[in-house]
Amino acid sequence: MTDTTRKAAVEVIPAAPAPAPATRRTRFRRGLTPWLFLLAPLALLITFTYAPIVNMLAYSFTDWDGVSPVLHYTGTENYQEVFTRPDLFEVFWVSGYYLAASAVQIVLALYFATVLSFDVRFRNFFKGVLFFPYLINGVAIGFVFLYFFQDGGTLDSVLSLFGVHTDHAWLGTPASANTSLAGISVWRYLGLNFVLFLGAIQSIPGELYEAAELDGANRWDQFRHIIAPGIKPVLTLTVILSISGSLSVFEIPYIMTGGATGTETFVIQTVNLAFRFNKTGLASAAAVVLLLIILLVTWVQRRLVPDDKVDLV
Repeated sequence: MTDTTRKAAVEVIPAAPAPAPATRRTRFRRGLTPWLFLLAPLALLITFTYAPIVNMLAYSFTDWDGVSPVLHYTGTENYQEVFTRPDLFEVFWVSGYYLAASAVQIVLALYFATVLSFDVRFRNFFKGVLFFPYLINGVAIGFVFLYFFQDGGTLDSVLSLFGVHTDHAWLGTPASANTSLAGISVWRYLGLNFVLFLGAIQSIPGELYEAAELDGANRWDQFRHIIAPGIKPVLTLTVILSISGSLSVFEIPYIMTGGATGTETFVIQTVNLAFRFNKTGLASAAAVVLLLIILLVTWVQRRLVPDDKVDLV
């Protein structure tokens, strides 16, 4: 092909038309579309989360009994009573049992997630077994373990098979009752933390494990230098959820003991103030204080352990 022919061929090829500028109506529709998708979840979030929080904050400055249509503004009297009554904060000692249980729960979940992330026989079966308790309703769990720990119940029957006979009332003393209830929380929420850790571990590129094996690293070395740094954001989130959950325990102790024998938590105490003693204003103030405590603990933890970006590759 000569230069003249090549020049003619180039001149024949038409230029691509420039895209037409978007009209104002098109730009408006493009900007409005994401908000249309967010309309339903935002409406539900505002209706069932933020609006009740605002109402709770408003009730905390009144003496409302939860029934009367008349509310009297009392200023900060409810908050003064919350902070000047030691019995309202003594129940936080019960949260120590659940904090210890949360530490055990995180360690076990991390262990099982690490083991089952590798090629292990029947690992899908064990994944289902570990996650299944989290799917059970909390009320059902409370009634099941109520029979499990009662005198002559399932636990005593199992122990008797091994020659261990005890007349110990598992829910009869504060120490044993809180230990038993904390153990139930470990069994129930182990699956949630396990799934979170397993998903984070499986997101780590497999080439890192292969390179580590070529360098002679064993499983412990792989956990220390690959898995632990790779799941740090998820581990931080799990610790935050565990601490906030330990401070706001309600379901299992309320069903099994009703807060008796020294198992009353701050949330059970708040519910009793509102629905048993008809002090909805004081209960709202206590709930606001609990919310502020959880936010403060979360903020301190995020300051002490910042969520840094992890880059393993």
